[in-house]
Amino acid sequence: MTALSGWTNFYVIVGSSAGALIGLQFVVMALVANIPRVSNQAAGDAFATPNVVHFSTVLLLSAALCAPWRNLHAPSVRCGVLGLVGLAYAIVVTRRLRAQTAYRPVFEDWLFHALLPLAAYATLAASAYAARSHSYHALFGIAAAALLLLFIGFHNAWDAAAYHVFVKRHQDQPERTG
Repeated sequence: MTALSGWTNFYVIVGSSAGALIGLQFVVMALVANIPRVSNQAAGDAFATPNVVHFSTVLLLSAALCAPWRNLHAPSVRCGVLGLVGLAYAIVVTRRLRAQTAYRPVFEDWLFHALLPLAAYATLAASAYAARSHSYHALFGIAAAALLLLFIGFHNAWDAAAYHVFVKRHQDQPERTG
């Protein structure tokens, strides 16, 4: 498949990065698990789980686009379905972000947990649809969506780790007098 053959290295790099970041996400979660806090599953569903979903989407997308397809129809259908499912999931995450009470989201949270994922999944779905008639340009849209999801997940994982280490840990420690 000539349309996808030029993208193999890109998706090997992006997919490998997503796989490594999935592992790193679990390491970070294990490290912050020792920080005392009130358990809040709703906050985890809004802030932590989507990172693994974004990384897994990129990994799945990379695997699908590195497969030896005979034409672009089958991978574009898979990308389109993945984009539509991702859009639905991004809407669910946005609702969870509004419903959770453990933390009041600021603009950066809305941007990286709601707006950018919606844009990435919409780009993925639209590019998959456009691949039927404009395959060359559509493949750049799919690649942009994959990179955006990778960066969103990385930003959110770092932001969560930094929040737990630098903010929450200090709030939970008893104040010393002396």
